[in-house]
Amino acid sequence: MADEKSRTPKGGVGAAVRAAVGQFEELTSFSGAAPTGVRRDGDGWSVLVDVVEIERVPSTASVMATYRVDLDESGDLAGYERLRRYNRGAVDPT
Repeated sequence: MADEKSRTPKGGVGAAVRAAVGQFEELTSFSGAAPTGVRRDGDGWSVLVDVVEIERVPSTASVMATYRVDLDESGDLAGYERLRRYNRGAVDPT
């Protein structure tokens, strides 16, 4: 599982985000994941992470995805799921 460095100290939002991104990248091999949201979820954390799923040229044509990464109370990865896919240049409707 996760090593001691990736464990989440209680109440540490920054540590939770680093743990979620690090464990997610290790498991999926997506690099350069960018956190876009975080919230407490019971005793653990839920972090939204954006990644490039398919790199294209020009980069605005790349396929991006948003994943929700859940951590348990110890800071270990409890699960993840893809919430949406979109082209990098796309904007959400208002």
